[in-house]
Amino acid sequence: MASEGDWTCDANDAIQITLVQPGEQKPKTISSFHPQFTYPIFGDKETIFGYKGLIIRLRFAAHDLRPHIHISYDDKFKAVSDIAAVDLLKTLKPWIPEEAFSDLSDFENTVQEETDAKDFVPPGKLVHNYVTRGRTYEIWAGSLADPQVRRLLDRAQVFVSLFIEAGTPLETDDPEWTLERWTVYFVYEKVKPPTPTASQYSIVGYATTYRWWFYQRDSSEKSMVKNDSFPGPQIRPAQLPSRLRIAQFLILPPHQGSGHGTHLYTTIHTACFNDATIVELTVEDPNEAFDALRDTADFHILRPEFLKHNVKINPDPYKAQSKKQRPRRVPTSALIPTTLLHNIRSSYKIATTQFAHVLEMFLLGEIPTKNRHAGGANMSRLLIKKYNAEDPNERCYYWWRMLVKQRLFKRSRDILIQLEMNDRIEKLEETVTNVEEGYEALIKVFTAREEALKAAQEESGESDETAVLTNTSTGSSEPPARDQPVKRKFTVEDEDEEEEEGEPESSKRPKV
Repeated sequence: MASEGDWTCDANDAIQITLVQPGEQKPKTISSFHPQFTYPIFGDKETIFGYKGLIIRLRFAAHDLRPHIHISYDDKFKAVSDIAAVDLLKTLKPWIPEEAFSDLSDFENTVQEETDAKDFVPPGKLVHNYVTRGRTYEIWAGSLADPQVRRLLDRAQVFVSLFIEAGTPLETDDPEWTLERWTVYFVYEKVKPPTPTASQYSIVGYATTYRWWFYQRDSSEKSMVKNDSFPGPQIRPAQLPSRLRIAQFLILPPHQGSGHGTHLYTTIHTACFNDATIVELTVEDPNEAFDALRDTADFHILRPEFLKHNVKINPDPYKAQSKKQRPRRVPTSALIPTTLLHNIRSSYKIATTQFAHVLEMFLLGEIPTKNRHAGGANMSRLLIKKYNAEDPNERCYYWWRMLVKQRLFKRSRDILIQLEMNDRIEKLEETVTNVEEGYEALIKVFTAREEALKAAQEESGESDETAVLTNTSTGSSEPPARDQPVKRKFTVEDEDEEEEEGEPESSKRPKV
């Protein structure tokens, strides 16, 4: 009998995902790619036993994601005792819509001959459009209570398991009031229809968000006083003060690296900003790539506000005192304008920890490079002089590190207080350095793109103001490359979001 290795293949290689649209005689492929993960379907080893030359073709109509699966192979292992080839249909059915298991000819005929395709528009309403690299894109948003939105999302949900680590599909058969909590955003490219009956839309990616109630003592008490009649008026989820949380966020591989993620995130933030019932925008368990994208997008949003209000670190927080004395704690309110920053954070509805990340990155960028660790700052001298350093920029850098340490200590206090003092100091120093390296990478990317944009605008004869507006509207910021450090490389816990008190267990949804 042939060895087991001869009959085992890599599931990620075996699955081929393609987006198709009508062609001259049969559907043509407009993009093809492999999944990033298959362990939810085929186990931790991501292998499939029992086939040679196995190809699992998972096809989707580019406009409405009508699915089809076709399996082919050169040879199949003949069962011996209790050893048999993986039952592919049985394994795949829980993950792929039932309609995908139709005849290949039926699928191809539908794609080729569907006359309604030319009239297709994404479900929901158009909330944003943009042009990048000479191509036109649109973002549509709709409630999950809308059957058309739900149908399109159901077809797309297999992507969650294939591209979002530890992601699980949403349950879309919940009661309507629950579905109303969810909003789905679809990103589409508008393309030239290849045939008279073809659609002009091609899917790029999507995101899901959900609301969960945010208790506000004052507003709740006022509401109770006003609504004293019984029974009270019917209240829908969209009328309640809520946090908005991004659950799933995916740009398909052929479109990654072109700014679509930044457009999608910024569109969600804008909707949140304009909705008086939304208190704050949060993210559910983001990965490092999304963290970097979110940081650069929020940096774009908040940096003009910081500059307008001249936000910076006060290098001499003890200047008003008659004589300097060793501080017992970080004088936060004397270092930075805490009230002003609180108002900015609340106004832009940025989560507390995320706002701290962006603020720290901004404050670091305002210190000359030569006075930072990345610029070769004399750390030994800084450790000795501390807030007594002669150069005010060195004092700012010292206080910047103290502010970051203070935040990290507060978030990880229960762990750190168990360590000896020397170990505690070492851990905090190591973590602050890692945080700083991540910020430096993001600042470098942001600065390079700002300079490139400015040069391009000057060459075209447009003003600096136009350049800034253009960059903001296109969301051209992208996260650093994979080989660059990102700020989530921590030794002390510094998660982006804490578990919020009172959040229902049922809202623990797929990861970003």
